[in-house]
Amino acid sequence: MKRRTLLQVAAGSAATALIPGLGYAASASPLKELRLDYAYYSPTSLVLRRFGWLEDEFKADGTSIKWVLSAGSNRALEYLNANSIDIGSSAGLAALLAKANGAPIKSPYIFSQPEWTALVVRKDSPVRTLADLKGKKVAATKGTDPYLFLLRSLKVAGLKRNDIEHVGLQHADGRVALEQGKVDAWAGLDPHMAASELEAGSRLIYRNVSFNTYGFLNAREDFLAAHPVEAARVIRAYERARLWTIANPGDAARILAEEAKVSLPVALLQIKLRSDFSNPLPSSEHVKALQLAAPILQDEALVKPGVDLNRTILDLVDTRFAQPLIVRA
Repeated sequence: MKRRTLLQVAAGSAATALIPGLGYAASASPLKELRLDYAYYSPTSLVLRRFGWLEDEFKADGTSIKWVLSAGSNRALEYLNANSIDIGSSAGLAALLAKANGAPIKSPYIFSQPEWTALVVRKDSPVRTLADLKGKKVAATKGTDPYLFLLRSLKVAGLKRNDIEHVGLQHADGRVALEQGKVDAWAGLDPHMAASELEAGSRLIYRNVSFNTYGFLNAREDFLAAHPVEAARVIRAYERARLWTIANPGDAARILAEEAKVSLPVALLQIKLRSDFSNPLPSSEHVKALQLAAPILQDEALVKPGVDLNRTILDLVDTRFAQPLIVRA
């Protein structure tokens, strides 16, 4: 690790003790258990879990750490909505969809800007363009960025959701269905998508980085209100993992490969070529991205009529909480 990054990580860890001075009131009661997710689409969560930095951070407080695997944004948001976890990772547009439909969450941190989804077909598929998807079976996981990416992509080609046969499968199952010929296309998600490319020769027929709506770290509103200091300490730990990942992409890829049970080349493709960890602070950039993406939620009747999506976006993206906690790489 570079000396500068080491100093930043050390400074971030030392500053943890100063977090109560940021203006947050101390928690009314000790936190007995901190519940959060880890996900293969969030490499920094894997780093954080592997090194036990949260366990070390909260050991003196007697707080136990409970890790829950999220197979997709839909699962992370379901866990948050059901109060099964306090903090969970998802795509930005998926978080907006959940909040618009009543999930009590805010997003105080950005764990990456990924290109984690695209439309994928088998290597021998006659499908070459978006227009060729008309009448075809397309796998995608509802409530996730890949599904919303699919809907937005269809509009680019002048197609509607009813012009395809949507097959609802979790991400890993979508890959299997594609490679076995049970569906014609798949709205993929890394690392499964990268694995299908490198190991099965699958082709990406449509890519659009701007349709990938960032990696949002979401927290339940009641948890942020009751335990703001603890939430800040989690963000500090994520910052440590982010800086370590930037400085050690090869080692981070090895952790991803081991956790997700994919090859190292697949993990390297995801981390080195499709993940940007440089801007973790929620800002107008992320608000604008959601504002541009939000119309698809109303066009496809995915939210209740009359929901003010612009107001919901501003309520979701917390641009102030993490600002004093971010260490620039």
